[in-house]
This record gives sequence, C-alpha cells and structure tokens, in this order.
Amino acid sequence: MTTKTTTHEFQAETKKLLDIVINSLYTERDVFIRELISNASDALEKYRHESLTADEPFDGHVPLEITIALDEKEHTITIADTGIGMNRSELEHNLGTIAHSGSNTFLTHLAEAAKKDVSLIGQFGVGFYAAFMAGKKVRVQSRSWDGSEGHEWVSDGSGTFSITEMEGLRRGTKIIIDLKEDAHDYAQKWMVESIIKRYSSFVPFPIKLEGETVNTVQAIWTRNRSDITEEEYTEFYKFVGNASDEPAYRLHFSADAPLMINALLFVPKENFEMFGFGKMDPGVNLYCQRILIDQHSKNILPEWLRFLKGVVDSEDMPLNISRQALQDNALVSKLRKVVTKRFLKYLDEEAKKDEEKYLEFWKTFGIFLKEGATSDYEFQKELGKLLRFESSKSEAGKPVSLADYVLRMSPEQEAIYYINGPSRVAIEAGPYVEMFKKKGIEIIYTLEPIDDFVLSHLGEFDGKKLVSADRADLDIPQTEEEKSEEAGDAADQKLDADSTETLVSWLKETLKDQVKDVIVSKRLVDSPAMIVNPDGYMTSTMERVLAASRVEKGLGFGGDSKKNLEINPKNAIIKRLAALQKTDSAFAADVALQIYDNAMIQAGLVVDPLVMVERNYKILNRALGE
Repeated sequence: MTTKTTTHEFQAETKKLLDIVINSLYTERDVFIRELISNASDALEKYRHESLTADEPFDGHVPLEITIALDEKEHTITIADTGIGMNRSELEHNLGTIAHSGSNTFLTHLAEAAKKDVSLIGQFGVGFYAAFMAGKKVRVQSRSWDGSEGHEWVSDGSGTFSITEMEGLRRGTKIIIDLKEDAHDYAQKWMVESIIKRYSSFVPFPIKLEGETVNTVQAIWTRNRSDITEEEYTEFYKFVGNASDEPAYRLHFSADAPLMINALLFVPKENFEMFGFGKMDPGVNLYCQRILIDQHSKNILPEWLRFLKGVVDSEDMPLNISRQALQDNALVSKLRKVVTKRFLKYLDEEAKKDEEKYLEFWKTFGIFLKEGATSDYEFQKELGKLLRFESSKSEAGKPVSLADYVLRMSPEQEAIYYINGPSRVAIEAGPYVEMFKKKGIEIIYTLEPIDDFVLSHLGEFDGKKLVSADRADLDIPQTEEEKSEEAGDAADQKLDADSTETLVSWLKETLKDQVKDVIVSKRLVDSPAMIVNPDGYMTSTMERVLAASRVEKGLGFGGDSKKNLEINPKNAIIKRLAALQKTDSAFAADVALQIYDNAMIQAGLVVDPLVMVERNYKILNRALGE
C-alpha cells in the first residue's frame, strides 16, 4: 500500500547535470554500475560508523552487503544495500539537488579521531545520475536507519521526480533501473559480473550477484603493512598483474600530504618488450577509495614506468572524473609526481642495500629508466642516481653508478667522461681512450646507442658536467709533470713544428672533400689519427645513428657535415707520411685517404667499402712491390 505521493521539479542545475552525465561526462556506459556500487558502499560505511554509538540501530541484525538482482525478461537491474538509507527529506534533497553531498555533511560531524578511521566516504550525488545513461526510468526505494517510514523516489530523468511513502521496506536503499532498449545487456549476469570485477573488486563489503559473492580479493593496499603476509602480497601481485611468478621488487607506501595516497607497486621479473611482444600497456590502475577510476592508467605514472604493476588509490580524486579530464587534472599531475619520485627513491634505496639485485633489475628494466632520462626532464636528477654503465675501472660486465665514478675522481678533475662503442674491447682498442689511460682518468663505456643520448640529455651529475670523449673541443689540462715531459721529448720522437705545419696544410688540401679541418691532436698517444665532430654536442654515436638512417633511406654513406681529423705527430706513420708527401704526393694522398677511412671506422662511422678496399689493395701492392 502506497500513500502520499508528491511530485517535484529537479533543480535547474540538476537538469543541466543530467544532460551532461547522460551525454558527455562518462566515456563508458559501464561506469553507471561502478557509481551505484560506490554509493552503496558509502551508505554501508556510514551505517557501520553510526551504529557503533547507537543503542539499538534499526534492523541491526541485517548483514552489511550489496546485492544485485537481474531480470532479463523485464529488462531491469536492481542494486540494493543495507546501509544507512534515506528518509523522505534526504531523498528529495540528495537526489533532487546537485552539489550537496550526504557524505560530506556526515563527515563534518565526525570527530578528528573518527575521520582517521573512515576509509571509504564518497560523494553521493553526481554518480547516482549515471543510472540514467542506461535507464529509461529509475526507482529508488529507501528506508533510513533511524526507523522512519520508507519511501520510493521515481524519475525518468526528463525534469521531474515523485516521492511516495512505501511500507514494508527494510533498512537501506534499493535502486531499480528499467533499462533502455539499447542497454538490455546490463540485465545479463556475465556482463554485470565483468563490470564488477573490473571496477569494484576491492569494495570492502560483499557484492552478491544473483546470490553469489563476486568480490573475493581484498584491497590489501589499504591495510597496515605489518599485517600483510608475503603470501598475501604475492597473491595480490598475481591478481593485479595477471602474473604467475613472484615480483622482483615491491613498494607499499601511504602518504597524507600533499595528497592522501595508498599505493602498492610491483616490479615483475621479466620485461616482455625484450621478447618482441611489442610495447607494453601501463600496468598500474588508478583507484579512488577502492573504486577503479582508470584501468591501466596512462595518466598516473610516466610512460617510461609502464613496466610497473599495481594500484594507486587516492581519496582526493573525484570518483566521477572522466578519463579525458584525467589528462589535464592538476590533482593527477601532483599525484604522478609524488608517486614517481617515491618509487625512484625506493629504487635508489634498494640499490644501496643490495647492488647485485639492483644490477639484475637494471639488466632487465634499465632501458626504461634510460627512456625516462632522455624524455622526462622533471625526474632527471632522481634517474641520474639509478643509471649504471661499465667503466675503465669496473669489471667487465659489471656496471657502476655515476655516484661511484664521482667518488673516485681526483680533486682536479672537473668532468665525467664517457665514450661509446659496440663493445668494451672495441672501445679500449680505439684512439679515444689513449689519453685517459695515460692520465689514469676513469672513462665510462656506453655500449648501447641510446646511452649517449641519455648522458647528453642528463648534462651533469652531482655538479659535474658529462662530457663525451670524442668531442672536438675536449680539453684535458696537462699537469706540470706532463708539460715537462713533452718539452723534453727528443727531436726524433715527433715531427718538428715546420714539418707538422706543412703536413697539416697539405692534408687540409688533400682531404678537403672529406674533412672540415685537420688539427694536431693534444690527446692521441699511440694512434696516428682520429675523427672528431666539430659540433661539440654531436657525438660519434649520434652521428652513427644519423648515418645509419641515411643508408636506410637510400641517401648514401656520407652525412651532411664534415668531421675534423686529428693527427698525432709522434706516430711513425704520420712522420713517414710527412716525408712521403714531398717525394710522391699521389701515393701519399692514397695513404692519407686510408688514414681518414681507418679513423672513420674506429669512430664507428660509415665509409664506402668498395672504394676503401680498392685503395687498400693499391697501397698493399705498392708496399709488396718495394
């Protein structure tokens, strides 16, 4: 028996909001179930807290749960909770007025101590109207926990709603949705179950769909770390990461400022991008009070941390935010910064605790951190601490940190030096490290093409500039002892000044089509010559990448810019070349071109092999003929 029906106009703002919610706020229709479950969970949470101080709460024996019933014939979905419920006034106010939240009003009356215990108090209001995305008519039957008579709220979302007194209701709220013709799938169990498992798996109250509890996994990120076992962490990782193994690293942390955050992040053991499976999707989900906002979120962490698995939950995020709004939301930006910095700090701490374990991580996932160092200026300082490279003072195959390098630097050394090559052996056999060996200066070996880009983007570390050893403008100051040794060199150990000047002039003319300049080297010790790029910011590695790109595009071997050739006047070949160019300039020109090609090859740059081989045979024939 129903009595006393009243009809009301929606508030003007509510009419506008209904249109926004139905047509543009949410990008996926499925979220209406998420929103209604979230509201039901809020109501249960509020009842749980209120009942702690109540003498005899109405229907106190009824279990706290959410039930969902489906009727495929009548095309309805019913979502019910046994929470705090609403009386007539609250139905009218909460469901007819926007920007007023029953939960927010409730929170203002809680003592500070109680606030700390409330883990899920949401905003009842905007989310409710998502029901009209799928429903042509929505009925809300509710009875307050204070025992007052129950009522039914009914609306088709067009502009008015009615409230009718209804007898026989139990405590809580039941929402009955008559589905639109194009939304009949929401009365099917498989559909609703998949939505619950996607968005609402971690709601802290049982969700029973057709009598079966659907949410069986706990939101362990909200629990105290000391209360969680290793087995629980591992099982949760397997669930959230769709994995079968154990994680390599785990970070579980909470923060109160600048945002309320609970995060549980896992590093897998395998990098599937290395196996050719293509670029991974982000593996961290964004939650608001245990309710999924953004699955595999591209917004909550930088793209270069896409290998992480886990959850980030923030009570400060609005539950009804759309995915488009996530991209530009200031709160999301702040959340990204806090979580990213905390994870990078954690990695640094773990590396100091167990360097061997960290090197295993670096071997598997270091490429992602390098990607971050080249693309994300905001976190470069933190990433710099995590980079690892081999060096002239490290064991083969065992990278070291930039911090370790700095600790070993002599007081007068002003820069951190690095050089790229295809292998450690190739680097150590090349001309670029000769002066560093002689002076005992450590040099970092960058063995991957991306490494030079990483260090050039990083620019400096701990106040020390990062400098490529193949830069043309490289200047390593001589010690007084070295100056004295050079001054005391015997005349036959190097070309005299006049002969050197004559050779340099001749080489400039002979190699004018190949080189920009010929310079007497201050850093070569044994090798006859080497190639350097006159652009101080362009390393040989960068040049190799550009050259390879030219070949791939069919543009030939050469680049657009000429290099500098540095010669060593103490080298026997250079001294003999100086004499040869005076007696046989044609043959000397072939030798000069071969020296240039050899230097290009040592720099890892591309030369025309056919021309070089033909010239090489010519030189060999001359040598054997004599």
